[in-house]
Amino acid sequence: MIKMIKSKIAGIAVTLVVAVCILSWIFTAPYMSSQGRALSNQGFDRTPGVIIGGTLAPSPDDFSSLNESVPGPMMMKLSGFPPFVTYLLWVGTPDGVISASRPDGGYWSQRLREGGGDGLLRIGDSTYEMNATEIHGDERLAMMGKWAAKANMPLDQTLYQGGAPLHDWEVFFWTPRS
Repeated sequence: MIKMIKSKIAGIAVTLVVAVCILSWIFTAPYMSSQGRALSNQGFDRTPGVIIGGTLAPSPDDFSSLNESVPGPMMMKLSGFPPFVTYLLWVGTPDGVISASRPDGGYWSQRLREGGGDGLLRIGDSTYEMNATEIHGDERLAMMGKWAAKANMPLDQTLYQGGAPLHDWEVFFWTPRS
């Protein structure tokens, strides 16, 4: 009898610990660098969250106006399941937003290719309904150059040891959903 009570208490304790861990993850991820450095795409910097937050807003006529007022990363949440939110470095242009992903077949870039590109972008306190298109050819390199310039990095630089140089990264261009 006492053994059964102890095992029930242990089961409840384990369930509570798991619930606290899951809720902590939901409300704290994705993790952002506390040192103010660029995100590394490794470790906790690449951990997805669930809640994007922000206020749903109409898209601005010119996204380049956000470059100076929102210097840090943006948050991206793709439509569909699972509802993961990740941080991305970005640069605004008059027509939309440029984002890039290392060329490793990463999860979110695969989902964009397979799912049509619908998602939400949170830049600062505003969240926008957007659609991403993968960019190829010379236009990809030109857009990657703008992205690298905002990140203050040359195109032949890598973000981490053993990583691909920026000129090899995949580029996605986000435009407002109509």
